[in-house]
This record gives sequence, structure tokens and C-alpha cells, in this order.
Amino acid sequence: MQKGLIGKKIGMTQIFDEKGTVVPVTVVEAGPCAVVMKKTVENDGYEAVQIGFGDIKVQRVTKPLSGHFKKAGTAPKKMLREFKFSDMSELNVGDVLKADMFAPGDVVDVVGTSKGKGTAGVVKRWNFSKLKESHGTGPVGRHPGSIGACSDPSRVFKGKKLAGHLGHERVTVQNLKIVKVDAENNLIAIKGAVPGPRGGIVLISDCVKK
Repeated sequence: MQKGLIGKKIGMTQIFDEKGTVVPVTVVEAGPCAVVMKKTVENDGYEAVQIGFGDIKVQRVTKPLSGHFKKAGTAPKKMLREFKFSDMSELNVGDVLKADMFAPGDVVDVVGTSKGKGTAGVVKRWNFSKLKESHGTGPVGRHPGSIGACSDPSRVFKGKKLAGHLGHERVTVQNLKIVKVDAENNLIAIKGAVPGPRGGIVLISDCVKK
């Protein structure tokens, strides 16, 4: 069965494998996630399950969402996401998904929101080469240079790489290996880096392509 969970990035550390080799890992608190809604082809046109992660006070939930959680018989959740499982018949509303649905050796895709870096210039944002910083160039060493022709087309083309907002976007990292699973504390150690800051929400699912 295809698997998926919502988790919270705890941070990075390192562990030793059986051969004594240091393995850099990202620790993610994965679950417990409650199945809040089950979508079917008859009612919604497709099959999926909606799961929730992270408890939240009832006062902080809108009335429509409060009724949504009450109908499912679960406590209000901070984050709701949909996952498509290969066999929907195994899941029902009210079920709780935990980290033990994954095992060491599984290969997963992780989706997160990258760190926001604010407004950045072209050197940092697009890896432009700097201009000369001497011999009459002036204080424009990190400027982009010419951005368009003079007479024709007399405008800047769409998609031109310029300074602007950097980071804080959806990032998917594929084919990450699960090194260790702590089922008691709902912790998963994933080899390598995972997008986002500490405390950021991530989505863990079976890899789409190995």
C-alpha cells in the first residue's frame, strides 16, 4: 500500500550505521495523523483520504471546520492534506496513522516549504557573475548589466532573470532513504537534507520514481 504522512521537521543530526559510517539525517516528527475525510469516486470524482496533523484549540477553528472535525470524530487539527493510497479500503475515517507505517530502508519523497530569504540580487538569486570591481566599473559590481535591447523590441522580455523574492516556495526532494524509525515517539530519521526550517511542516510519501 502506498504510504503518506504529515510531519514536522525537528532538525538535523548524525547517526552511525552498522559499519560505523557517519550518516547525516534529518529527524522528522511524523504523525500521529488522523483520517478526517475519505473521498470517493461516487461523491467527489476521485479517491483520496484527508489526514490531519497537529492538535489545535477549538477556539482557533472556524465553525465550518469545527463541524468538519466533529463529523469525523477527531480533535481539531492544525494541518490538513490529502493523500492517495493504492488501497483505500484499508482506511476509514477516525483511523490514526503513525510513523511505524514506514520502515528503515524505505525510499520516500519529501515536500516542504523552503526557507524564505527575502529580496535578493541576481548574484545570489541566479548565480550571476560579478562585474569588475575596479578600473572604472564603479559601484555596480553586483548589478545584472544590460537587461534589454535599445530600439527593438524596446522592452524587457517576460521571464528575465532579475532581482526579487528568493525562497519560501514549495520544494520536493525525491528518493530519500529512511534510516531509522522510532515508533514510540513517532520520529523518522531521513538520510540527507529536507527542505524548510526547523519546525516546518513536511509531507512524506512513497517515492514516485526511483
